[in-house]
Amino acid sequence: MTTLNTKFRLNTGAEIPAVGFGTWQDKDAQEGAVTEALKAGYTHIDTARIYGTEPAVGAAIKKSGIPRSKIFITTKLWNNAHHPDDVEPALDASLADLGTDYVDLYLMHWPVAFGRGDSMFPKDKDGKIINGDTDYVDTWKAMEKTFKKGKAKAIGISNFSRKEVERLLKETEVPPAANQIEVHPYLQQNEACEWFQNKGIHVQQYSPFGNQNEIYSKGQNMGKLIDDPTLVEIGKKYNKNGAQVALAWGITHGRSVLPKSKTPFRIKDNLEGDFKLDAEDLEKLKSVDKGLRFNDPSVNFGFNFYIGEDGKVQ
Repeated sequence: MTTLNTKFRLNTGAEIPAVGFGTWQDKDAQEGAVTEALKAGYTHIDTARIYGTEPAVGAAIKKSGIPRSKIFITTKLWNNAHHPDDVEPALDASLADLGTDYVDLYLMHWPVAFGRGDSMFPKDKDGKIINGDTDYVDTWKAMEKTFKKGKAKAIGISNFSRKEVERLLKETEVPPAANQIEVHPYLQQNEACEWFQNKGIHVQQYSPFGNQNEIYSKGQNMGKLIDDPTLVEIGKKYNKNGAQVALAWGITHGRSVLPKSKTPFRIKDNLEGDFKLDAEDLEKLKSVDKGLRFNDPSVNFGFNFYIGEDGKVQ
């Protein structure tokens, strides 16, 4: 298998492997999938409290026999635990499920608070999400404490716009190490990605295959990104497929990518997306950008995400 095992340096000095294994969805299949991923050579596993996959990730890592220090684990704080008093207990619960005493990266999953309590999606009598009144800046300050205690070796954010990050940088002490956002060749977000990177914030691409995920209704009545003729054509030059080109596009731009699969051959295939594209191919790929954002739960979550960013439908 040919893979570069590329790593990027976070602003903490730690290294993050360029290809991470995503564990969103298919909760019951994840222990097997993560086991396959570790066997294939992945050293970066991405999970979240809301995914319900932390126990499966922890079990697979334990069974693998790979030393904890050799695996980069990311998990995420869910919206119902944004109150400063809830942040550390939420991380402790994640650590218990993962079977570890620290995570390499702890992200605030969304810049919105839900009502406090055990319910992941607290709703009123009309079925609408009950929002909490905690400002994400106060949540971040509580996350900083977990960083200083060493329970999170790095802290970051997910689904944050530049405007929201600007507030964090002005009003808090520890700058985010990473921002995990939707980026793929159909939503390239060049300006935003460059802005984050210039601030020393590493960009992680979730949904690097765009509309490959059936959950995105917006992407169903069009061709799949990984079958796009431009990606397929570029792939021939490197003896790679369209999916691998999509991953290499992100990595060549200095970003980590988080593909997910439960199929053993695809799990291996995705790891082989760690290669560099030539400048002329990066140039060709600019033409496929459609500014198409597939994930925007603003209406359901009662918060207007991605203001001023590409692909935001006003």
